[in-house]
Amino acid sequence: MFLRRVTRWAFFYAHPSLEQTICGINFTNPVGLAAGFDKEGILTDIMPEVGFGFMEIGSITGEPCPGNPRPRLWRLPKSKALVVYYGLKSSGAKAIARILSKKQFRFPVGISVAKTNSPATCDDIVGIADYVEAHRQTAEIGAYTTINISCPNTFGGQPFNDAARLEKLIAAIKQVPCSKPIFVKLPPDLSFDVVDRIIEICLAYKIDGVVCSNLTKDRNNPQVSSKLFEQNIPEHGGISGKVIEDLSNELIAHVYKQVGKQLIIIGCGGVFSAEDAYKKIKLGASLIQLITGMVFEGPQLIGQINRGLVKLLHRDDYSNISEAIGKAHQ
Repeated sequence: MFLRRVTRWAFFYAHPSLEQTICGINFTNPVGLAAGFDKEGILTDIMPEVGFGFMEIGSITGEPCPGNPRPRLWRLPKSKALVVYYGLKSSGAKAIARILSKKQFRFPVGISVAKTNSPATCDDIVGIADYVEAHRQTAEIGAYTTINISCPNTFGGQPFNDAARLEKLIAAIKQVPCSKPIFVKLPPDLSFDVVDRIIEICLAYKIDGVVCSNLTKDRNNPQVSSKLFEQNIPEHGGISGKVIEDLSNELIAHVYKQVGKQLIIIGCGGVFSAEDAYKKIKLGASLIQLITGMVFEGPQLIGQINRGLVKLLHRDDYSNISEAIGKAHQ
């Protein structure tokens, strides 16, 4: 309790203009902790005090998984990026759900689910069953669920980026009784033709929103390679941080231009300042997530972003953050 109070005193910031109700969920501010930092929900008591408006746990997989061999994380300070190769390390949905079901969350907590990182789940039927098990175990835990189809560090790659496979997965997920909103997390490496097909499936199955985006694994993309300044960067692992900011923003803008507010967009990738967050919001994101910015800048970044957002809103004569969503397209 003492640690929480000290943390809140040092970092917390609130303002009415940052509050929104989205999918029936009240967010005191739009800045969230992305999935991948707190894989099993051990930080849900302290993160509200740091100043986050919400957080996402996971990804949680159907079965336990030790993750990929070490080393699994590299800092790229010149590039303001991380190379991540954890490979969905998880204690498994059943064990994690048993612990999380006893918790009282003090702000919105999303649950990210994915298929277990193993050769067995490369088979579509087994992979879908694994997703469904993770979702079933956590279906009534937290405020929303994110279906992670975009982890770059697992056996079999990202098969559910394929439209036909994704439709089977979403259809199976929708068979699980669940009162929460459901999001789909997209990679930044897809062509917009593929993205459009995914959007069609999300709308057809009444998915509530998308997360734009996960890590990139495409080191040959000039938008990525031109921003990587370190030598001897590991060839495996996904890359986060500033190097994917433009890819994330382009994906947010494309999705918003295609469907407007029919899908809620959570913008993720390269947020290191209030200006970065505001740009994503004006491109169409209703909420923002980050990890890498906090790793490099420190936990004070969250309060700095929220304070900065209030100033930017006042500069542009908006009384609430929701008024700025998508304004870059008008």
